[in-house]
Order: sequence, then C-alpha cells, then structure tokens
Amino acid sequence: MRASRLTQTLQALVEQKVPVFLWGAPGIGKSSIVKQIAKSKEVGFIDLRLALMDPTDLKGIPFYDKDSHTALWAPPAFLPKNGEGILFLDELNTAAPSVQASAYQLILDRKVGEYELPDGWAIVAAGNRESDRGVTYRMPSPLANRFVHFEMEVDVDDWKYWAFKSALDERIIAYISYKKEHLFTFDPKSDAKSFATPRSWEYVDSILSADLDELLLLDALSGAVSREVAVGFLSFIKVMHKLPDIEAILTTGEGDYSDEVDVLYALSIGLVSALLKDYSDERLDNLLSYTLGLKSEFAVLCVQDLQKNGQTMEHSDVFREWVKKFAYLLA
Repeated sequence: MRASRLTQTLQALVEQKVPVFLWGAPGIGKSSIVKQIAKSKEVGFIDLRLALMDPTDLKGIPFYDKDSHTALWAPPAFLPKNGEGILFLDELNTAAPSVQASAYQLILDRKVGEYELPDGWAIVAAGNRESDRGVTYRMPSPLANRFVHFEMEVDVDDWKYWAFKSALDERIIAYISYKKEHLFTFDPKSDAKSFATPRSWEYVDSILSADLDELLLLDALSGAVSREVAVGFLSFIKVMHKLPDIEAILTTGEGDYSDEVDVLYALSIGLVSALLKDYSDERLDNLLSYTLGLKSEFAVLCVQDLQKNGQTMEHSDVFREWVKKFAYLLA
C-alpha cells in the first residue's frame, strides 16, 4: 500500500485503537509515517525498540508487597501513564521470541503484569520483511493474529509530496523525478552496504548542506546512496547552470526554454519549489504563463505537483487558458 493511502487507513485504525503492523523494506519511512500521524493529532508518541529489551523489561520487576504478602510487578517507567498517544513498537520482529511473547498481553489485552495501557493510547508496530535479509525472527502466529497487517510500498509521487513539504533540496526532488528508479535501489540479494532509500536521500540533503568539496562530496554521497547513484546525481546537478532564471520567470512570466530533458526536469521542480516557498497569485499566473510555451509533459508536471501540494488554480484566468491548451493531456 502506498504511503498516502496507508496514512489515511492508519489514522482511522489508530482512532479505533486497532493494533496495526507495518511491513516494509528498510529506509522507506514506516516510522516517519507513524510519528507524523501522532504529530498531526497532537498526541504523544513513544518509540520502543523491543530488540534491545529482555522479557522482564516490558513486564516490569517483581517486588514483595508487605501489606498483601504477595509479589507485585513494578511497571517500567517508559510506558505511558495517562493521556493520549501512539505506542510504537518498531522492529518488533527483530526482538527475540521470548520478548515478543512478553508483548502478547500488552498488544491484545492492553496490559501486562500490573500495568494497563491508558484508553487514549493506540499500539502500532513495524518491522522489515524476512525477505529483506535483516536480523528477524519469524513472528509466531498467535502474535501475528493480534495485528491488522499492511505492507508499505515506495511511491515516487507520495515521496515528492513529502519532499516538497519537508523543503528537501530541490536538486534531489528534480533528480528523482528524472530518475524514478533511483529513489529506492535496495536489493536483498546484494551485499552492498549503501543503497538508495527515502531515508538515505534525507542524508544526501544533509550532506549537500555540509559544503564539501567535489571530491569529498562524491565519496560522502556514495556512502549514502551507492557510487552508481551518486555519480548519476552529481552529473545531473551539473545541468543546474543551464537553467533559466527561475525568479525572473515567476516575476515576469517570461524566460528561455530548453530542449534537454534533464534540464526540463530540474526547471519544473525548481519552479514549483520556488512558488511553494513564496506564493502569490501573481507569481502563480506568471508560472502558468511561462508553461504555456513549455513542452507539454513538463507543463503538466508543474501543475500536477502544485495541485498535489494543495495549490488551487481555478480562480486564475491564466489557468483557464492553460486548461484549454493542455486539456487533451488531462483526460
């Protein structure tokens, strides 16, 4: 399931306190989606890594109660005591079977030992698939049956929407638009230590901000997304000097055009990114006027990316002219 649909589904199930398990390859944003849902709902978020725990860590430590002359369990301090939120059990299937077993009661009955999960908290878990060659334990059927399961897919359009919202370096967004297969290059059969994932492209964004010289930059990017992808990305961003003045286009609606595909990808993403950062109806009209002379597929790419990021255009006279010209591509 792609991230946009998964987010909507997960929001509804979290509201109903239905336990959910997200499956997917490493680095595709499983934990980010859950954290973002908690943030959007303005509720708490606790990330537990059961792989780092012993069975008693979750159940608590037994102690003698002198009044009742019985042994009670002191619940761990990291479990929520009140309020609302999401208890996220990340990499659950990397935990040893004995630790997974200690989670049975918490997940199904919402309590373990003397501890009871507050009514306002939902449980979401995540893990890599066994086929991803990570360190995993086969999930026992009784535990698996305690979840509703979803497998998360990598989708370029969903990633681009997130990248624009997160103000990721526009050169990265342009490159992935141009070379979609380089968003995610993970191969479970390969022994390569570095490969491209949505998470490693975030590292690229940070590396680009580190102001390294070109030789060091290639090595750093290779360590994040692999040598092949790093070389392709650096070759692509060299076209940036061929771009017309984006700010002048948004100010006047006029500018030069290019016939080079890589330049056009970089240009369309640059226009959208610049408009989203500094929006006005006049700048929108100027962008639309300019795209009337742009190659049709890139004119449509600009408009679709703006619409996916919540920009409405029906109020614009220029957009009505734009629709007349490109309606055949929108059917």
